[in-house]
Amino acid sequence: MVIGETILRAGTPGPWELILILLIVLLIFGAGKLPQIGDALGRGIRNFKNASGGKKDDPVDVTPKAKALEDKDAKPVKTVEVEAKEQQGA
Repeated sequence: MVIGETILRAGTPGPWELILILLIVLLIFGAGKLPQIGDALGRGIRNFKNASGGKKDDPVDVTPKAKALEDKDAKPVKTVEVEAKEQQGA
């Protein structure tokens, strides 16, 4: 878009804009907080890449343990169909 003689453009910030942004961040947060901010930003970007890249977490084993399968005191679970047949037969 042209306004007078100035051309407005959208895009990535140039080197002077980046320097200005870094100076403002330095003034607001101080030099002591910058490493913490960088770490948090890096972790956030890494998590975003992992989530958007389709990288799956390690599969979780949900099969029951052998002891649970061999439990002698466990009572069998009756389904709705079995209960209905027992009521009809009784």
